[in-house]
Amino acid sequence: MLRTRTPHAIHPDHHRLRARVPEKMPVALNVNGVETRLKVAPWTTLLDALRDHLDLTGTKKGCDHGQCGACTVLLDGRRINACLTLAVMHDGQPVTTIEGLADGETLHPLQAAFVAHDGFQCGYCTAGQICSAAGMLHESHMGMPSYVTENLALARPELTNAEIRERMSGNICRCAAYPNIVAAIRQAAGGPA
Repeated sequence: MLRTRTPHAIHPDHHRLRARVPEKMPVALNVNGVETRLKVAPWTTLLDALRDHLDLTGTKKGCDHGQCGACTVLLDGRRINACLTLAVMHDGQPVTTIEGLADGETLHPLQAAFVAHDGFQCGYCTAGQICSAAGMLHESHMGMPSYVTENLALARPELTNAEIRERMSGNICRCAAYPNIVAAIRQAAGGPA
């Protein structure tokens, strides 16, 4: 018996329904203290908005699947993978990238510690590592008064190497600079390096 396939019927309103998806949507991104209004496709990730629309290329595109951590940024002080979230979901929320951690020419304590401990080799993962570490240290003293958390040297010196490794496990360093990364984070957290 010979069977033939009949093509699927196209819904009569196909073209009208398809036109409802907006090509671009307005979004106000508040990145590193600067608000920028953009029009992006609804499916534009925060990572692509940062890199392609705002030219903030410190945040890297590694795996594009949320597995390597190279795209880690801070959203309201908490670390997120920018490749796994849409830009339009963060309209007006404060986003901090690696470019926003330093205070002018003065490096953030984590940036200075990474330099001091050679916490990078090729440098591709470094921005994500530093942003993730900043978020991790922020998470570790949630609920503490701001006068304590403003100075990282007063923040939880009791973090063990094992605890730092576990909390940073979402960030991969393909060059295996992990001992130096842990030492840098311990120094910035106020513990022995």
